[in-house]
Amino acid sequence: MTNAPSAPVSATRLDELARLVSPLDDRPDLPVRAPYDDSVVGEVPLCTPDDVRAAVSDARTAGTEWATWPIEDRVAVFSRFHDALLDRRESLLDVIQTETGKARADALEEVLDAAATARYYANHADRALTSKQRTGAIPLLTKAVEHHHPVGVVGIISPWNYPLSLSVSESIPALLAGNAIVLKPDEGTPFTALWALELLRECGLPEDVFQVVTGEGPTLGDPLIEGVDYVSFTGSTDVGRIVAETAGRHLTACSLELGGKNPLLVLDDADVEKAARGAVRGCFANAGQLCISLERIYVHEAVADDFRDALVRETRGLTLDAGYDYDHDVGSLLDRELLEKVESHVEDAVEKGATVLTGGRARPDLGPYFYEPTIVTDVTPEMTLADEETFGPVVSLYEVESVSEAIERANDSAYGLNASVWTERTQRGEQVAARLEVGTVNVNEAYAAAWASIDAPMGGMKASGIGRRHGRHGLLKYTESQTVATQRLGLLSPPKRGKQVWAEGATLGLRVWKRISEALP
Repeated sequence: MTNAPSAPVSATRLDELARLVSPLDDRPDLPVRAPYDDSVVGEVPLCTPDDVRAAVSDARTAGTEWATWPIEDRVAVFSRFHDALLDRRESLLDVIQTETGKARADALEEVLDAAATARYYANHADRALTSKQRTGAIPLLTKAVEHHHPVGVVGIISPWNYPLSLSVSESIPALLAGNAIVLKPDEGTPFTALWALELLRECGLPEDVFQVVTGEGPTLGDPLIEGVDYVSFTGSTDVGRIVAETAGRHLTACSLELGGKNPLLVLDDADVEKAARGAVRGCFANAGQLCISLERIYVHEAVADDFRDALVRETRGLTLDAGYDYDHDVGSLLDRELLEKVESHVEDAVEKGATVLTGGRARPDLGPYFYEPTIVTDVTPEMTLADEETFGPVVSLYEVESVSEAIERANDSAYGLNASVWTERTQRGEQVAARLEVGTVNVNEAYAAAWASIDAPMGGMKASGIGRRHGRHGLLKYTESQTVATQRLGLLSPPKRGKQVWAEGATLGLRVWKRISEALP
């Protein structure tokens, strides 16, 4: 095995970040490993359920004060955070790469996403949260106003694959809405969130408003869900079901972004070279460890040969390696468990008759968890690869006879998170997109166009989750809506006497109001 590059983040620096974790007393240490060489780079406290309860309590106390801040003062914190993220980009990229093993360009996506999210919500939170007058029961006589109050304490359970985007970016709208946060990052990638927490405090976020607890999900999940007022979870569908069940027992509202087996459709009029370049990015970004990455490609028979050749050529042109620079395209998988899952999916498919067009091998010469970007064809339904999420750099390629067949097969999945459509006629692509049973569709892009459109909702259908992030919904889900209705000149209830006359009058009033409302612009 070649020697992996040394992590550029010192143990002393990681120890400083670990001290931001919330436990009141000394706790056993939880080691954090670098995927590039499986070395221990740092340790964080192994928190207990009592630590979670203490963190929730502290957050609730601090959040009461934070919620009283004028919205412009909360916005100022995240405006500064946006600039600080970009100013300190390189040191943050070092931390992300150290604990995830991803390529630097993939790590950069997270920094850009967090900064863009901070900018978007800083620009839009005031308008979205301002109380709004609604149409009352009786025009002129009933006044109705919609208010949005913070829910209280939001618990965020985030995964390892995008430790900044799926923890801090998700925290931004919740904080701007006036809530406090208790974040439980994945036990393998806590330092990215702690780095961002330190920076948020430097930008003016009160110390106890954002708490981080580190440790194991099965131990900390229940007390976190039990103690908070809202839960945001990103992760696998299997664990998402457990989170939803636990939240349901406590009547805790939740949003869940879960797994995907995302399809890409290449129509008969697509530019195959452009589609192949887009597919390679969509399939192998972050070594395929992306919930919205593409694992199934359906290509029309009219362009199937040309697309296959272009896809194989583009995939073979990717550089797979370890390094804290921009010199390689694809990084490492996270750990041995994930590597073994990827290997088992490919081996099962090959044993049952599938063909590997390129890739299909682990690369221990580069590091313990590297796996080549892989294209598999001749995949049939009995193969695990056909419908189970791989979450690695593996894609299945299928030839179809028509666009209708491509749509039908794309929709034939328990999942419904993301999709991609490639065509030279964008209107046709948008029409196809509307027929796909997924939460986001990218036309002539793989995933970044939808993900980066922060003003639009993002989330999954079917087993890919419930709820949405981004846009107005991504902010207002962290609020309690309240309607205050004020009635002028009498009651709406029927009088003690003359109920028949009241009934006729109410009926006539509705008929008249229907005609008036139809005539209004």
